[in-house]
Amino acid sequence: MDNTNETTAETTLEATDNVPASPTEQERSIGALAHLLTLTGFIIPLGGLIAPLIVYLVKKDESSFVAAQALEAINFQITLFIATLVCIALIFTLIGIPFAVLGLLTLVIADVVLVIIAAVKVSDGKAFQYPYCIRIV
Repeated sequence: MDNTNETTAETTLEATDNVPASPTEQERSIGALAHLLTLTGFIIPLGGLIAPLIVYLVKKDESSFVAAQALEAINFQITLFIATLVCIALIFTLIGIPFAVLGLLTLVIADVVLVIIAAVKVSDGKAFQYPYCIRIV
């Protein structure tokens, strides 16, 4: 009967050992930077994809938190790119022009607002997932 109690105690101890530690200050800063760097896409074509990809490739072996946040930023930018293509396709239909303009404006606003929210959450040490994001990578 003592063996059963010892086994249960050991199992419980092992389960708590696997709980990830909170991210360090540097991990939080780099994770937030991965999200904020997506805004370079407004200045540099494909900058919104390339910048977090570089962060991911450099930090993927050092920090799972940073890697996960960089991938989340990449996935969000891919989702926005697909939505932008849909809006552009709407331009080629006569009735779609107002919807395309409204859609593109909505995408730009959503991009800026959600990226800032993501950066703030990540800098607080919380993992962030974008709503309605297609997770491709």
